[in-house]
Amino acid sequence: MSVSALTRRYAKALVELGVEKKSVDRYGDELAMITEVFAQQPLISQLLESPTLDMNKKEAMLADLSDTLDLCEGVRKFLGLLLSKGRLCFIKQIEEKYQRLADELSGILSAQITSAIELDDVNQQAIASSLEKQTGKQVAVNVKVDPELIGGLKAEIGGRLFDGSLKTQLKRIEESLTKG
Repeated sequence: MSVSALTRRYAKALVELGVEKKSVDRYGDELAMITEVFAQQPLISQLLESPTLDMNKKEAMLADLSDTLDLCEGVRKFLGLLLSKGRLCFIKQIEEKYQRLADELSGILSAQITSAIELDDVNQQAIASSLEKQTGKQVAVNVKVDPELIGGLKAEIGGRLFDGSLKTQLKRIEESLTKG
């Protein structure tokens, strides 16, 4: 099974549990918190994923971490399942897929905007409004900066890519000139 299919399966199961327990947002927040801790403290995730460390010690570490972060029972059990199956290394991908599925449930589309420069809140809101008009749904915008775009921006939403970058426009001009 591919990593994508595997992480989608786990994310979907947790979303379904979150719906059942009426805790979709809380589960998402707690998953994001765990992902952030693992990113900031890589030693924790390395120890939890280590094949040489005893499983009882890993479970105790995870329990301590869960207590420290005050995680709810559903997320604790989910993390325990990932630990026992050796899937804790996929927590970031599971969290990303979980957020997408949770957003779909609430009718929100997630848009990944890549810009050549940092965008202020006014510009981000204008882009979100434009995408909301095109899709007819509420859009949550996530912006990252890529100076290689030279100018303009790219928007990826719902599996579709809208590329208005200067780099791509220059490439198209170059292709049309070389073809004659």
